Amino acid sequence: MCLRERKLRLNTKLPSRIGLSTLVSTIKKSKSQKRKKVPLFPSKFCSSKLITRESSPPFFFFFFLSCTPRSCRITSLSRVCVLCTLLLACIFPQGFRELFGITLLPPGTNTHQLGHHHPGIFREMHLTQTLLSSALTVLSLAALANAHEPTTTGTAEGSAPTVVITPEPYKLQTPPLDTEWTSQVGTNPWPEHPRPQLRRANWLNLNGIWTFQAASGHKDVSHPPAGTTLDREVLVPSCIESGLSGIQELEVPHFWLARTFEVPKGWGNQSVLLHFEAVDYEATVFINGRKAAFHRGGYFRFTVDATQYLKPGNNTLLVFVFDPTDEEGYVVPIGKQSRTPSHIFYRSCSGIWQTVWLESAPKNHITQLDVAADHKGHGNSSNSSSRVRIAVVDKNGKTVGRGTGRSGTAFNFTVPSPSVWSPSTPNLYNITVRLGNDNVTSYTGFRTISTGVVNGVKRPLLNGEFIFMFGALDQGYWPDGLHTPPSVEAMTYDLKVLKKLGMNMVRKHIKIEPDLFYHACDQLGLLVIQDMPSLTANSARLPNAAQQAEFERQLKIMVEEHKSYTSIVTWTIYNEGWGQLRDAPYPEAKLVDVVRGIDPTRLVNANSGWFDHGFGDYSDNHHYANPQCGTPFYSLASSPYDGARIGFQGEFGGIGHNVSIEHLWNVQQAIDSINQTYEIDQTLEAYNYRGRVLLREFREQIELYACSGGVWTQTSDVEGEVNGLVTYDRRVLRPDLAQWQVDIQSLFDAARARSGPVNATM
Repeated sequence: MCLRERKLRLNTKLPSRIGLSTLVSTIKKSKSQKRKKVPLFPSKFCSSKLITRESSPPFFFFFFLSCTPRSCRITSLSRVCVLCTLLLACIFPQGFRELFGITLLPPGTNTHQLGHHHPGIFREMHLTQTLLSSALTVLSLAALANAHEPTTTGTAEGSAPTVVITPEPYKLQTPPLDTEWTSQVGTNPWPEHPRPQLRRANWLNLNGIWTFQAASGHKDVSHPPAGTTLDREVLVPSCIESGLSGIQELEVPHFWLARTFEVPKGWGNQSVLLHFEAVDYEATVFINGRKAAFHRGGYFRFTVDATQYLKPGNNTLLVFVFDPTDEEGYVVPIGKQSRTPSHIFYRSCSGIWQTVWLESAPKNHITQLDVAADHKGHGNSSNSSSRVRIAVVDKNGKTVGRGTGRSGTAFNFTVPSPSVWSPSTPNLYNITVRLGNDNVTSYTGFRTISTGVVNGVKRPLLNGEFIFMFGALDQGYWPDGLHTPPSVEAMTYDLKVLKKLGMNMVRKHIKIEPDLFYHACDQLGLLVIQDMPSLTANSARLPNAAQQAEFERQLKIMVEEHKSYTSIVTWTIYNEGWGQLRDAPYPEAKLVDVVRGIDPTRLVNANSGWFDHGFGDYSDNHHYANPQCGTPFYSLASSPYDGARIGFQGEFGGIGHNVSIEHLWNVQQAIDSINQTYEIDQTLEAYNYRGRVLLREFREQIELYACSGGVWTQTSDVEGEVNGLVTYDRRVLRPDLAQWQVDIQSLFDAARARSGPVNATM
């Protein structure tokens, strides 16, 4: 049973929250009702003793609370009130009985006459009623004040109490700006299988409603909270700083996330794998109270073999999260996240921001499948198990290639005359891989990325021909979910906008997306330049040796996890020198070799922008006012053109257009920073004119010089940056579609005119 379905059940029809007015009105009603004989005590206590009483629910409520404390939602303070009530009954027995209509007198006794001869009875009743009213007041206030405090409950006689908390229910928090998809997210986000390149039949999605509780610091990880129901419900996956999370708190670096789950029947003889696609930044995982894993790195998946920690029925899952963004002493890969956003640096993301899921696999199973397929039909696969069989299937379901190999070593397979993958023909082939009893499905596209000299100019090559690349800088931020798009549909909307404009590439800027993003690029035919998430841009906080080693470790993970995606053509190590050590020996010299050692099939951009020291495949320049692409006489001193490498415009454009408040990130700091945008036009007519001017100048550099591609800034607005092709809420498309399609096509036409035979490949 999931936490959202867990409810405290009382073995009584009385309300678990009952106010003073309800109790008083019930007492008043009892005085006008006829007496009848009923058992005062439950039969298991005193089944034979009968007395007369007026119907008095409050009395039975108090008695029930005192006799069966485990089954009721009652606090310690309330128990004191119950005991006080019972004490009153002992001190003033006759008054207490008369107050509640309970009597041991023979029927027909004249109580008025009794009062005349025994006036103390009525004084006793008055005092009892006064004291009892005070006790009831305290009881009611205690019940209301402690509505969410932990209580104890038990299901079997003699069982140990278990902590049960009613968390604050999940509620979508109103973000500073929403999208068309915000209201559609619901409580079952991202139901899709998260790994299209390694998929088994048996899996269980753990996304949905979890619970959340802030922690005071690192020390709390040694003292996990009892149970799994914490203070508030939270949506997973999400950044807790986002509206979609239901939390939307900005200064919580340490916290707990929890839920329960049941392992599906039929998985008993299998390994049960618990997968986290991404948790920002450090995650400590507990299963049924036992520490099962620790992971560091906010953009990468990790897997826990949960088999040894599981039990039949409900299992508890607790995750302790620490996000060190902007913390003193921490220099970690964070991209543009900040606790104090400022124009091009944005609200941070903490927590489980990608899918969590369970998977059933044989004891001996495939843990990783890497496929590199070239345009000639040669495939290379490696994995981590024993004897492997692979079959390649085309879109019509026909098996077009087979191969066999051994674990731990690469092996080859061939597909005769494959339909190659390119932006204009994104052909993909399904793959099935068998290892003993383990069967997984994957896919690949056949294409080759390389470099070569064409008409005396160093060029990028796709399938042996010059490929001109033009696309958008894509930061992947959302006003409702921050790092987490509201849905796959929303995420692919951005990609379809770029494709519709005529672009063939997207630069994924210092963020790593869910695998389904790259799957969509493979399907749509969009080349991907993948950035490594940068260290801080603050040049006063450059990494020490340990921090540099951690950056390198995470760079390796990025390449390892994504190198089988067909659409990725380039790895970018640094952006504009952020976190880059400036003195020799330059770190990018080593890191370029590290990346090529893991993946020799793609290009490497050592530094997009400034502080270029001559390493990697690109001579990359950033210049917003005017492009400077492959122009030997016209480039920044920090990144001079190098004819031995590919001339590339890593960023340009960035022209802004102010919009009305309903399309802006309605945070004062962001609104105040709008005027820092490179250029702001007040009308769409002016925006489109300026876009046309910059694209014309860019085309001239393609025609005359060594420009092989460029990146337009940017896909969407982000917080205080208003220079997107679409607004932050994705409701306004700024470009004149027909005009931009013509202008962008002219770039490809100019590049095609510069093409020709490849004189040399490199």
